[in-house]
Order: sequence, then C-alpha cells, then structure tokens
Amino acid sequence: MQQSAVPELAHTHTRPIHWVATATAVAGVVALSSVLQPNPATAAQAAGPEARTAPTVTTAPDPAGVDFPIECGPVKAIVVQKASGDLDGDGRPETVVVVHCDAPMGTPPDGVYVLTQAADSTEPRVVATLVNPKDRNTVTDFAVSDGAVQATLLGYSSSDVPSCCPDVKKSAKWQWKNGAFLRSAPAGSHTV
Repeated sequence: MQQSAVPELAHTHTRPIHWVATATAVAGVVALSSVLQPNPATAAQAAGPEARTAPTVTTAPDPAGVDFPIECGPVKAIVVQKASGDLDGDGRPETVVVVHCDAPMGTPPDGVYVLTQAADSTEPRVVATLVNPKDRNTVTDFAVSDGAVQATLLGYSSSDVPSCCPDVKKSAKWQWKNGAFLRSAPAGSHTV
C-alpha cells in the first residue's frame, strides 16, 4: 500500500460530535422555516361595473326520489339515463334524465325531464318536459354538451305500427332561449 503524500487531516474523520452538530443545524433550519411562512396569496378584482362575482359551484340535482310526471300504473318509473350541465347559463348545473316505466315486457316509451334545485333547497324538482311519454318515443344517443340537450328519438309513423318496431328516427336538440327550452331538429327525420 502506498502512503499518501498529504498528511491525514483531523476533519476527515467523522466523530459523534460532528453528527450532533449537523443534526442540530438541520433541526434549527426546519424549526425556523416553520415559523417564517410567507403571507397567504390573495387575488382581488378591482371593484367597478366590470367586476363580477364568480357563481357558486354546486353539484347537479340527484334524480333519486323525484316524482316524475309519468303514469306507470302498478310499476315504478325508473331513470335509465342521466346527464348534467349548465343549460340556462346561471352557473348552476341542471340534470336531464330519460325515464320510463319499469315494464316487465315490451319497450315502454321514454320521457325526458329537466331537473333543477334551488340553492337553499335539498329537493330537486322537474322544471321542463322535453319528451312526453305519451308521444311514444324511445330515446337513444342522449347527451348534454355546450348548454344543449341532444338525443335521437325513435318513434312511429302511425298508431298502426307495433310498439316493438319504431319506423321513424329523429334527431332533436333543445337549448334554453328566452326563458324556455326550444327544440330544433339538426338532421331532420327519416324512416328507419
């Protein structure tokens, strides 16, 4: 083994006192950093006519327990599809549901309802009927996006067409305008 040309230095050997000094220094830094915290961040908008308050974000109304305006006789009405979004631009989400009777056989007609819930209430309520079950439609391709409700409606050209076999297909879109949901048919209707 070759000897080093540099004499051994005393500080190259760690001793317990070095570890105690290092631990004390680290503990001091941690304690000091917990005492010296930066001020909380604040963001304020200038007051004036252009300043607006942000809407309160809430959860969409839950359709469980809502009494829907659909006649089902001895069976119950069930929600088969639901989607949520802010349809009227007030910053609070609405829930749109597709409901039909829980019939043991056949294809029961669907109803489409819009639910809302007041900020001070725990009970959602039906505020609009977009598709009436009495019109004998089945709803497919159902979605809520960009403030609009879109669906494909399968229906019948006459009362002579059996309920099993809808022969008319319509695309429908509803948007909130001037205090009501207005329906448009983006693609028109055609027979199936």
